[in-house]
Amino acid sequence: MATKVTDWNINSPIPTDIYILYIIQCSFYLHSLYATLFLDTWRKDSIVLLIHHLITLVLVSGSLACRYQNIGILVLLLHDICDVQLEFTKLNVYFKYQGGQLKKRHEYVANISFFVFAVTWFVSRLYWFPLKALYASSQNLVERKISIPFSTFLNFLMWVLLAMNIYWFMLVLGFLLRVATGQMQEVDDTREYDVLEKIEKKVAQHSKLQNGNTYHNGQLDTSFNSSVRSRKSKQAKAVANGKLAEAED
Repeated sequence: MATKVTDWNINSPIPTDIYILYIIQCSFYLHSLYATLFLDTWRKDSIVLLIHHLITLVLVSGSLACRYQNIGILVLLLHDICDVQLEFTKLNVYFKYQGGQLKKRHEYVANISFFVFAVTWFVSRLYWFPLKALYASSQNLVERKISIPFSTFLNFLMWVLLAMNIYWFMLVLGFLLRVATGQMQEVDDTREYDVLEKIEKKVAQHSKLQNGNTYHNGQLDTSFNSSVRSRKSKQAKAVANGKLAEAED
């Protein structure tokens, strides 16, 4: 059964623990907005990430001001559980290489953790979020004839949030597709431009190798190709000379 809104009151007091949690969330996303703009590496989804942080700030502050915190807490729970698993996966990705050596245990943990993260993302953000939070903030309010200030605007922002969740899940599926087709052998952040370039080079090298050329670090290895051709030419001449000698005998 979906979440029900039954006890909303604009003048109702906010529990202290929920108020503290909301202040922490506002502080976190305010810092994330600044960090994405000025500190973090620019990625292919950085624009979407900026919009996400801005929308989340409006949703958190708006739900607190309008005493919308019961549904707000549910939204935070369904989204933050994925973030914990994502950061744990990234932590093991960063720990894979220590002292110039590959640590297999971190690679295994990262692969398993990423799979769990993908499943959790689908269940919490693409299934429970619309089924519980969006239903409670839209259809349930209409059925019970509860009027909350700015509810339409806040609901619209949550639908935009759902669209972003779908967008990021498509990136996750794209990563899984690259792993399945052999374009990637390990967990990596496909939002990074250098990782995408590495994947594109690998695909290009594979295609060119099929055409009979040898490449090294993305560049045509002319010396190796010429030596191969020279060796094949010498072998062909030796075979031809051998046949000619047999004919003369």
